[in-house]
Amino acid sequence: MPRKRSTDEGDELLARLGSLTAQARQRAQLQRTQVELAIALQRGMLPRDLPTAPGLHLAVRYAPANIGLNVGGDWYDAFTLPDGRIGLSIGDVQGHNIEAAAFMGQVRAGLRALASVTGEPGELLARTNDLLLCLGGDLFATCTFMRLDPATGVLESARAGHIPFVWATAEGKSGVVDDQGGPPLGIERGTEYPVTRHRLTTGGVFVLVTDGVVEGPSLDMEDGLEQVVRLAGIAAVAGLEAHALAAAVIKGAESVGHEDDAAVLVLGLDGPGTTPARSPAGHAVTR
Repeated sequence: MPRKRSTDEGDELLARLGSLTAQARQRAQLQRTQVELAIALQRGMLPRDLPTAPGLHLAVRYAPANIGLNVGGDWYDAFTLPDGRIGLSIGDVQGHNIEAAAFMGQVRAGLRALASVTGEPGELLARTNDLLLCLGGDLFATCTFMRLDPATGVLESARAGHIPFVWATAEGKSGVVDDQGGPPLGIERGTEYPVTRHRLTTGGVFVLVTDGVVEGPSLDMEDGLEQVVRLAGIAAVAGLEAHALAAAVIKGAESVGHEDDAAVLVLGLDGPGTTPARSPAGHAVTR
Protein backbone atom coordinates (compact mmCIF):
# COMPACT_ATOMS: atom_id res chain seq x y z
CA MET A 1 0.00 0.00 0.00
CA PRO A 2 2.64 2.61 0.82
CA ARG A 3 4.36 1.87 -2.50
CA LYS A 4 1.11 2.43 -4.45
CA ARG A 5 0.56 5.77 -2.67
CA SER A 6 4.08 6.83 -3.57
CA THR A 7 3.50 5.89 -7.21
CA ASP A 8 0.21 7.83 -7.31
CA GLU A 9 1.89 10.90 -5.81
CA GLY A 10 4.68 10.66 -8.36
CA ASP A 11 2.21 10.47 -11.23
CA GLU A 12 0.36 13.47 -9.87
CA LEU A 13 3.61 15.45 -9.58
CA LEU A 14 4.56 14.57 -13.16
CA ALA A 15 1.13 15.66 -14.36
CA ARG A 16 1.47 19.00 -12.56
CA LEU A 17 4.95 19.55 -14.00
CA GLY A 18 3.65 18.75 -17.46
CA SER A 19 0.81 21.26 -17.06
CA LEU A 20 3.18 23.97 -15.79
CA THR A 21 5.57 23.33 -18.67
CA ALA A 22 2.74 23.65 -21.19
CA GLN A 23 1.58 26.90 -19.59
CA ALA A 24 5.14 28.27 -19.63
CA ARG A 25 5.42 27.39 -23.31
CA GLN A 26 2.17 29.19 -24.07
CA ARG A 27 3.27 32.30 -22.17
CA ALA A 28 6.64 32.32 -23.92
CA GLN A 29 4.94 32.00 -27.30
CA LEU A 30 2.54 34.82 -26.46
CA GLN A 31 5.43 37.03 -25.36
CA ARG A 32 7.38 36.27 -28.53
CA THR A 33 4.31 37.10 -30.61
CA GLN A 34 3.85 40.41 -28.78
CA VAL A 35 7.51 41.33 -29.29
CA GLU A 36 7.37 40.47 -32.98
CA LEU A 37 4.18 42.48 -33.41
CA ALA A 38 5.64 45.47 -31.57
CA ILE A 39 8.77 45.40 -33.74
CA ALA A 40 6.62 45.12 -36.86
CA LEU A 41 4.59 48.13 -35.69
CA GLN A 42 7.75 50.13 -35.09
CA ARG A 43 9.26 49.34 -38.46
CA GLY A 44 5.98 49.98 -40.25
CA MET A 45 5.72 53.44 -38.73
CA LEU A 46 9.28 54.56 -39.50
CA PRO A 47 9.59 56.66 -42.71
CA ARG A 48 10.54 54.75 -45.86
CA ASP A 49 12.20 57.77 -47.49
CA LEU A 50 14.05 60.81 -46.25
CA PRO A 51 13.56 64.29 -47.75
CA THR A 52 16.22 65.65 -50.07
CA ALA A 53 17.59 69.15 -50.61
CA PRO A 54 20.76 70.48 -52.29
CA GLY A 55 23.73 69.92 -49.99
CA LEU A 56 21.70 68.23 -47.26
CA HIS A 57 22.90 64.94 -45.74
CA LEU A 58 20.45 62.87 -43.71
CA ALA A 59 21.14 59.42 -42.30
CA VAL A 60 19.31 57.28 -39.77
CA ARG A 61 19.88 54.06 -37.88
CA TYR A 62 17.47 52.10 -35.71
CA ALA A 63 18.02 48.95 -33.66
CA PRO A 64 15.23 47.35 -31.61
CA ALA A 65 15.99 46.12 -28.10
CA ASN A 66 17.39 42.60 -28.22
CA ILE A 67 17.18 41.59 -24.56
CA GLY A 68 14.03 40.07 -23.09
CA LEU A 69 10.79 41.94 -23.77
CA ASN A 70 12.25 45.45 -23.82
CA VAL A 71 10.50 46.54 -27.00
CA GLY A 72 9.73 50.21 -26.70
CA GLY A 73 8.54 53.07 -28.83
CA ASP A 74 11.62 54.88 -30.16
CA TRP A 75 11.21 56.68 -33.48
CA TYR A 76 12.82 59.09 -35.89
CA ASP A 77 11.17 61.08 -38.67
CA ALA A 78 12.06 63.59 -41.37
CA PHE A 79 9.71 65.26 -43.84
CA THR A 80 9.27 68.38 -45.95
CA LEU A 81 7.16 71.13 -44.40
CA PRO A 82 4.64 73.16 -46.43
CA ASP A 83 7.07 76.11 -46.66
CA GLY A 84 9.85 73.91 -48.07
CA ARG A 85 11.87 73.63 -44.89
CA ILE A 86 12.66 70.22 -43.35
CA GLY A 87 10.98 68.93 -40.19
CA LEU A 88 12.92 66.41 -38.12
CA SER A 89 11.92 64.56 -34.98
CA ILE A 90 13.24 61.86 -32.72
CA GLY A 91 11.67 60.50 -29.58
CA ASP A 92 11.07 57.76 -27.07
CA VAL A 93 7.83 56.53 -25.52
CA GLN A 94 7.75 55.46 -21.88
CA GLY A 95 7.36 51.72 -21.51
CA HIS A 96 8.49 48.58 -23.28
CA ASN A 97 5.50 46.79 -24.77
CA ILE A 98 3.11 46.79 -27.68
CA GLU A 99 1.17 49.70 -26.16
CA ALA A 100 4.34 51.81 -26.25
CA ALA A 101 4.87 50.98 -29.91
CA ALA A 102 1.27 51.90 -30.74
CA PHE A 103 1.51 55.16 -28.75
CA MET A 104 4.66 56.01 -30.69
CA GLY A 105 2.57 55.86 -33.86
CA GLN A 106 0.08 58.31 -32.38
CA VAL A 107 2.82 60.78 -31.43
CA ARG A 108 4.53 60.59 -34.81
CA ALA A 109 1.24 60.92 -36.71
CA GLY A 110 0.20 63.82 -34.50
CA LEU A 111 3.46 65.68 -35.14
CA ARG A 112 3.14 65.21 -38.90
CA ALA A 113 -0.50 66.25 -39.01
CA LEU A 114 -0.04 69.34 -36.85
CA ALA A 115 3.12 70.33 -38.77
CA SER A 116 0.82 71.17 -41.71
CA VAL A 117 -0.67 73.88 -39.45
CA THR A 118 2.52 75.13 -37.78
CA GLY A 119 6.15 74.15 -38.24
CA GLU A 120 7.37 76.33 -35.38
CA PRO A 121 8.95 73.72 -33.07
CA GLY A 122 7.75 75.09 -29.73
CA GLU A 123 4.16 75.58 -30.84
CA LEU A 124 4.13 72.21 -32.60
CA LEU A 125 5.23 70.38 -29.45
CA ALA A 126 2.68 72.29 -27.36
CA ARG A 127 -0.17 71.37 -29.72
CA THR A 128 0.94 67.74 -29.90
CA ASN A 129 1.10 67.62 -26.11
CA ASP A 130 -2.48 68.91 -25.80
CA LEU A 131 -3.67 66.48 -28.49
CA LEU A 132 -2.19 63.48 -26.66
CA LEU A 133 -3.81 64.58 -23.40
CA CYS A 134 -7.17 64.86 -25.16
CA LEU A 135 -6.79 61.30 -26.45
CA GLY A 136 -6.25 60.05 -22.89
CA GLY A 137 -3.99 57.23 -21.81
CA ASP A 138 -1.26 56.77 -19.25
CA LEU A 139 1.84 56.90 -21.46
CA PHE A 140 4.09 59.84 -22.22
CA ALA A 141 6.89 60.50 -24.70
CA THR A 142 10.08 62.50 -24.88
CA CYS A 143 10.77 64.23 -28.17
CA THR A 144 12.99 66.70 -30.00
CA PHE A 145 11.57 68.52 -33.02
CA MET A 146 13.65 70.61 -35.41
CA ARG A 147 12.91 72.85 -38.37
CA LEU A 148 15.83 73.22 -40.78
CA ASP A 149 16.25 75.67 -43.64
CA PRO A 150 18.73 73.86 -45.94
CA ALA A 151 19.38 77.05 -47.91
CA THR A 152 20.79 78.92 -44.90
CA GLY A 153 21.64 76.16 -42.41
CA VAL A 154 19.43 77.88 -39.81
CA LEU A 155 17.83 75.34 -37.52
CA GLU A 156 15.24 75.87 -34.80
CA SER A 157 14.72 73.19 -32.16
CA ALA A 158 12.56 72.45 -29.15
CA ARG A 159 12.81 69.57 -26.68
CA ALA A 160 10.13 67.80 -24.67
CA GLY A 161 12.12 65.99 -21.97
CA HIS A 162 14.43 64.42 -24.54
CA ILE A 163 18.21 63.99 -24.53
CA PRO A 164 20.02 67.08 -25.88
CA PHE A 165 21.64 66.59 -29.26
CA VAL A 166 25.32 66.63 -30.21
CA TRP A 167 27.03 69.03 -32.61
CA ALA A 168 30.41 69.14 -34.34
CA THR A 169 32.10 71.45 -36.85
CA ALA A 170 34.65 70.83 -39.58
CA GLU A 171 37.02 73.09 -37.62
CA GLY A 172 37.28 70.53 -34.82
CA LYS A 173 34.82 71.92 -32.28
CA SER A 174 32.13 69.67 -30.79
CA GLY A 175 29.86 69.33 -27.79
CA VAL A 176 26.37 68.76 -26.42
CA VAL A 177 23.79 71.48 -27.05
CA ASP A 178 22.97 73.36 -23.85
CA ASP A 179 19.39 74.49 -24.40
CA GLN A 180 16.30 74.75 -22.27
CA GLY A 181 13.68 72.04 -22.76
CA GLY A 182 10.19 71.39 -21.49
CA PRO A 183 8.54 68.33 -19.90
CA PRO A 184 7.69 65.18 -21.89
CA LEU A 185 4.60 65.10 -24.08
CA GLY A 186 1.41 63.83 -22.51
CA ILE A 187 1.96 64.94 -18.92
CA GLU A 188 0.63 68.46 -18.36
CA ARG A 189 -1.73 70.71 -20.31
CA GLY A 190 -0.74 74.18 -21.43
CA THR A 191 3.00 73.43 -21.44
CA GLU A 192 5.34 75.77 -23.31
CA TYR A 193 8.47 74.57 -25.09
CA PRO A 194 11.30 77.09 -25.59
CA VAL A 195 12.83 77.29 -29.06
CA THR A 196 16.57 77.55 -29.63
CA ARG A 197 18.14 78.71 -32.91
CA HIS A 198 21.28 77.08 -34.28
CA ARG A 199 23.23 77.21 -37.51
CA LEU A 200 24.47 74.11 -39.28
CA THR A 201 27.76 75.19 -40.83
CA THR A 202 29.38 73.74 -43.92
CA GLY A 203 30.86 70.34 -43.10
CA GLY A 204 29.27 70.35 -39.65
CA VAL A 205 26.93 67.73 -38.22
CA PHE A 206 24.14 67.44 -35.69
CA VAL A 207 23.47 64.03 -34.11
CA LEU A 208 20.16 63.20 -32.43
CA VAL A 209 19.82 59.99 -30.40
CA THR A 210 17.47 58.17 -28.05
CA ASP A 211 18.61 57.04 -24.61
CA GLY A 212 19.23 53.44 -25.73
CA VAL A 213 22.28 54.81 -27.59
CA VAL A 214 23.89 56.54 -24.63
CA GLU A 215 22.60 54.98 -21.42
CA GLY A 216 22.52 51.45 -20.05
CA PRO A 217 23.95 49.04 -17.48
CA SER A 218 27.49 49.53 -18.79
CA LEU A 219 27.51 53.30 -19.32
CA ASP A 220 25.84 56.34 -17.79
CA MET A 221 24.27 59.02 -19.97
CA GLU A 222 27.02 61.62 -19.50
CA ASP A 223 29.72 59.22 -20.66
CA GLY A 224 27.48 57.92 -23.44
CA LEU A 225 26.91 61.41 -24.81
CA GLU A 226 30.64 62.11 -24.60
CA GLN A 227 31.21 59.01 -26.72
CA VAL A 228 28.86 60.42 -29.38
CA VAL A 229 30.61 63.81 -29.17
CA ARG A 230 33.96 62.15 -29.90
CA LEU A 231 32.55 60.24 -32.87
CA ALA A 232 30.85 63.34 -34.29
CA GLY A 233 34.01 65.41 -33.87
CA ILE A 234 36.14 62.86 -35.69
CA ALA A 235 33.58 62.48 -38.48
CA ALA A 236 33.24 66.23 -39.07
CA VAL A 237 36.99 66.83 -39.22
CA ALA A 238 37.59 63.81 -41.44
CA GLY A 239 34.68 64.66 -43.72
CA LEU A 240 32.97 61.29 -43.23
CA GLU A 241 29.56 60.85 -44.79
CA ALA A 242 26.48 61.09 -42.59
CA HIS A 243 25.57 57.42 -42.97
CA ALA A 244 29.07 56.37 -41.83
CA LEU A 245 28.72 58.49 -38.68
CA ALA A 246 25.22 57.13 -37.99
CA ALA A 247 26.55 53.57 -38.32
CA ALA A 248 29.41 54.33 -35.90
CA VAL A 249 27.04 55.86 -33.34
CA ILE A 250 24.62 52.92 -33.39
CA LYS A 251 27.58 50.54 -33.14
CA GLY A 252 28.68 52.41 -30.02
CA ALA A 253 25.29 51.64 -28.47
CA GLU A 254 26.56 48.09 -27.93
CA SER A 255 28.89 49.38 -25.21
CA VAL A 256 25.97 50.62 -23.06
CA GLY A 257 24.41 47.15 -22.77
CA HIS A 258 21.64 47.99 -25.29
CA GLU A 259 18.63 46.88 -23.22
CA ASP A 260 16.48 49.54 -24.86
CA ASP A 261 15.64 50.53 -28.43
CA ALA A 262 18.25 52.72 -30.08
CA ALA A 263 17.65 55.36 -32.75
CA VAL A 264 20.08 57.79 -34.40
CA LEU A 265 19.44 60.70 -36.77
CA VAL A 266 22.39 62.55 -38.32
CA LEU A 267 22.19 65.70 -40.41
CA GLY A 268 24.93 67.58 -42.17
CA LEU A 269 25.21 70.32 -44.77
CA ASP A 270 27.52 70.91 -47.72
CA GLY A 271 28.45 74.23 -49.18
CA PRO A 272 26.51 75.74 -52.13
CA GLY A 273 26.94 73.79 -55.36
CA THR A 274 28.20 70.63 -53.67
CA THR A 275 26.49 67.37 -54.55
CA PRO A 276 25.60 65.45 -51.39
CA ALA A 277 26.26 61.73 -51.03
CA ARG A 278 23.39 60.14 -49.15
CA SER A 279 22.36 56.67 -48.19
CA PRO A 280 18.68 55.84 -48.86
CA ALA A 281 16.55 55.50 -45.75
CA GLY A 282 15.70 51.97 -46.75
CA HIS A 283 19.31 50.92 -46.16
CA ALA A 284 19.67 52.73 -42.87
CA VAL A 285 17.63 50.54 -40.55
CA THR A 286 19.70 47.94 -38.71
CA ARG A 287 19.03 45.17 -36.25
